[in-house]
Amino acid sequence: MRRISGKAKDETLIELQSARAADESSGNGSLSERAPLPGNTETDKLDPSRDTVFFRDGVRRIDFVLSYVDDKDGEKKQERRRAFEANLEKRGLELETEDKSDSKDQKTYFLKIHAPRDVLATYADVLKIKVPFKKSDIPQSQDVALEWLTQPFRLPGNIMHPEPDYFTYHFDKTKTDFFLIGDKDTFFPPSTRNRIVFYILSRCAYYKEGQKDREKTGIKRLLSNGTYTAAFPLHDCRYWKKGRNAEERYNLYKHWARFLCFYKEQPLNLIKKYYGEKIGIYFAWLGFYTEMLFLAAVVGLICFIYGVLSYDDNITSKEICDPKIGGSIMMCPLCDKNCTFWRLDSTCLSSWQSHLFDNEATVFFAMFMGIWVTLFLEFWKRRQARLEYEWDLVDFEEEQQELQTRPEFEIKCTNRRLNKITQEMEPYLPLHTRCARYCLSGATVTFWISLILACITGVIAYRLAVYASFASIIGNHKGESGNHKNKTLLVGGLITPQLATSVTASCINFVIIMILNFFYEKVAIWITDMEIPKTHLEYENRLITKMFMFQFVNYYSSCFYVAFFKGKFVGYPGNYTYMFGKWKKFRNEECDPGGCLIELTTQLLIVMAGKQLWGNIQEALLPLMRNWWSSRKGRHNPENHYSRWEQDHVLQNFSQLGLFYEYLEMVIQFGFITLFVASFPLAPLLALFNNILEIRVDAWKFTTQFRRPVASKARNIGAWQEILNSVAILSVVTNAFIMAFTSDMIPRMVYLYAYSNSTSMKGYINSSLSEYRIPIRPQNMTEDNWFRHFNTTCRYRDYRHPPGHKNEYTHTMQFWHILAAKMAFIIIMEHVVFVVKFFIAWMIPDVPSDVKARIKRERYLIQEHLHNYEVERLKLQLSASFITEPQTSETSLTPDKHEVLSECL
Repeated sequence: MRRISGKAKDETLIELQSARAADESSGNGSLSERAPLPGNTETDKLDPSRDTVFFRDGVRRIDFVLSYVDDKDGEKKQERRRAFEANLEKRGLELETEDKSDSKDQKTYFLKIHAPRDVLATYADVLKIKVPFKKSDIPQSQDVALEWLTQPFRLPGNIMHPEPDYFTYHFDKTKTDFFLIGDKDTFFPPSTRNRIVFYILSRCAYYKEGQKDREKTGIKRLLSNGTYTAAFPLHDCRYWKKGRNAEERYNLYKHWARFLCFYKEQPLNLIKKYYGEKIGIYFAWLGFYTEMLFLAAVVGLICFIYGVLSYDDNITSKEICDPKIGGSIMMCPLCDKNCTFWRLDSTCLSSWQSHLFDNEATVFFAMFMGIWVTLFLEFWKRRQARLEYEWDLVDFEEEQQELQTRPEFEIKCTNRRLNKITQEMEPYLPLHTRCARYCLSGATVTFWISLILACITGVIAYRLAVYASFASIIGNHKGESGNHKNKTLLVGGLITPQLATSVTASCINFVIIMILNFFYEKVAIWITDMEIPKTHLEYENRLITKMFMFQFVNYYSSCFYVAFFKGKFVGYPGNYTYMFGKWKKFRNEECDPGGCLIELTTQLLIVMAGKQLWGNIQEALLPLMRNWWSSRKGRHNPENHYSRWEQDHVLQNFSQLGLFYEYLEMVIQFGFITLFVASFPLAPLLALFNNILEIRVDAWKFTTQFRRPVASKARNIGAWQEILNSVAILSVVTNAFIMAFTSDMIPRMVYLYAYSNSTSMKGYINSSLSEYRIPIRPQNMTEDNWFRHFNTTCRYRDYRHPPGHKNEYTHTMQFWHILAAKMAFIIIMEHVVFVVKFFIAWMIPDVPSDVKARIKRERYLIQEHLHNYEVERLKLQLSASFITEPQTSETSLTPDKHEVLSECL
């Protein structure tokens, strides 16, 4: 193999042209007329167009590209590159360099890498890559009835199933004639080729021969120290135009990445073929999750519509809004000093708003979501099992690349010990070092989670501090007179102090969440690297655990506060409970008579919608703006003048953790629509709209904005599955407590069936308010002269005996009845939902019966074909030995035998 350097490019072209002229003059035909290997018709050998995925000879395919520039530290980096590239050539790879004078910026070199067939075969054996050995004889599923109804949502067959169905087996270099090797050059698809080359690059050293420095190993270190600026496989063509015999990227863009295809199914087999199984399984999961959200969104919308239609039957809100009832009830101040007495009818609007989400249908929806999440997880297991079989991932176990030792672990762990299983020396991390690193990691995570809780405490303190200001401003506005009276009354009626405080606090909390996320992502990656996980899977699982713990506390803590703490530890007039003690004057917040559920709804809506909006801005709008600016700068230099590697070089790099952030975003959303869905039935609908957009935005990014990722395998969604299961179980508990302690449903039911005289909700408001004698204690007095007030008592939200009673201000029997009903509701709801969940999980098998049959059939055929193959091979050996034994020795057959067995390579 001869490398073509940038300096020798012109000389090489002259030589090739001379060779062409010589061939033509000798009658052998031009180079371009010779029969190329299959798949090499994309470009002519000396075609001036450089939009190709082949070397200059037009024969060898570019499997990987490295780029670099000369800078002030050039000599040291050149030495590394020379050593690295020499070692790559020793591994069997073929290299070709494009000089910087031919690049757009006139300063970037491109190193093109090709893996010959024997190298691919060797590492396919090492990585246990599955290849076809027999065409599948299992009949395809029959057409279902009424299939025409789904026809508008389907894609063409060649897009959905881009290749025939085969039985596959791990590649074995010594048994090449066992496999179905039609075209040797296209036997390993581009995704497999770039995976093999990256495996070599990540383990190739860049120290000189005779030296030994384990730190100087792998393309990742060369990228981090600036020796190379980028490393990536090439896209097969432009996304908006088909290439010659290369159209997978174009088909993905046309049938998948455009938003107008939002109602179409996803071409999962084509995604898997082009990007690899790991990215394919993500889009399969996201698509299935979105489909299941449709059912939850419909039921949630029906529950919301029920709340709207039962608007006029809401007796509780009517009593609050009635001037004779709510207008005659004077409520105690909700804060010290600045807050005044207020009339109950001032919360008329919020009580109507609360009824939209706090009604009888909410109980049903909370139980339904507990069952829905089980259906989602169980049906996903079945879908995942089918994909595992179809994508040859059933036996993807420890010997596969995902569980092989990370190069970073091999480099940093200098200690060696004997592996009892393999009987080979392997690197390991001593126990004392591991414990020290884990302790530092745990302390860091604890510190950041404590920082989140401190920020949440600060937001709570903000709520307590500014509530008095809002109450004073809005209250004073409501009491103004003159020309602005109507205007201020309207503002005061629409914006209550509780609503103003809740909205501003939620917005501040969202900003804090985004800031903490930015810093913690970097910290989480740093401490995971510090732990030096042994395998890629272990690395991802540790990072997932750390990030989800942080995100869980970061996103959900404010919702937990509103749902389970606000209004629960308030006390009563004259004996209020204070945050940080009475000397701080931060009196704990109360819920208004309509309940705290509407505030939880507000908090959930702002954080969830804000996160989705910000995510879409980051993923869609910012890349669009960057593309627009790039097109303005480069409008006089059309892209078709650039080589394929230059076109891909300007795209964004898809990091190893790219899918991690996509999964994390969706799992956090899953938590919002399950943990607190009882407070906001429209949450699944918002998530559905977001996910329909998310699928196409992610598809658009992968197809048009990112370099082609290195293909990698994954048989499932990994640790995210266990996180989803944990969130699903926790959601049953949280929704039961929300319905019991945050919603007013249980107190209303107790009143209706135990205390109402007319079997209706009339009188509930009066029953739910306790009485306190004015004046209040001096520390709770406002600036007004309350002795001039015409009332001698005020009301507050609780169930306590009135003044003058022998047990004044202690809880009444109704309070204990309600508490018992709440606890009974929690126990009954949890048991009913959990029993149904476990029954559904037991009824639905994780693996479909037809998939089990196919797996057994394939394993049987593998054993049968291997047996027949070995028998035939033995017969050939014995026959050859019998024929040639009188003439030659036994050893003389060995070269011929190896030659025959290696012909397919």
